[in-house]
Amino acid sequence: MAKLKFQISVSLDGFVAGPNQSEEHPLGEGGEQLHDWVVALAAWRRPHGREGGEVNASSAIFEEGTANVGATIMGRGMFGGGPGPWGEEPWQGWWGEDPPFHHPVFVLTNHARETLELEGGNSFTFVTDGIESALAQAKEAAGGKDVAIGGGADVIQQYLAAGLVDEMLLTVVPVVLGGGARLLDNLGADLGFEQVEVVEAPGVAHLKYRRRS
Repeated sequence: MAKLKFQISVSLDGFVAGPNQSEEHPLGEGGEQLHDWVVALAAWRRPHGREGGEVNASSAIFEEGTANVGATIMGRGMFGGGPGPWGEEPWQGWWGEDPPFHHPVFVLTNHARETLELEGGNSFTFVTDGIESALAQAKEAAGGKDVAIGGGADVIQQYLAAGLVDEMLLTVVPVVLGGGARLLDNLGADLGFEQVEVVEAPGVAHLKYRRRS
């Protein structure tokens, strides 16, 4: 059965981005180090057009998390371009002319714009009528495959609060950011998940949770 899932790196103090996020520093101050483990992997580098990379215990975890994904949902912050109306020459995102998704992406935003079609089967549809609408469109576009939530923290929190997430993979990175975007704020004491897997890997620990039936 197709799932709604996400995988994300989180600091020891619960943040997925550092303080003072901006267009210049989209992951905030210190936030880039949350992703050092994945940027080093050959499995991450290949779809991003980079050569080389490591193969270790994290490789299979990353590949499993990205397998069978037919569509992605993300917030405007992850797409890029800052707040407010898009303007006459709207930002085309952090991802360049050939993004690594190679499937439809649905961007939650308060400001409408036309769908952006890029190379490699990438498209960005801008959804202004909420998380349920974005999920319905993503499921249809995924054609029976899983839908991934790319981020950021606010978008993930909305789907968790609505009880719509089936599976989550948290990669705990041994850094302390001291502030920024915290992943699990304002969600109550019981999210309704059970732990199903723990994998120790170089420099990180991967924790997989699945919604209790």
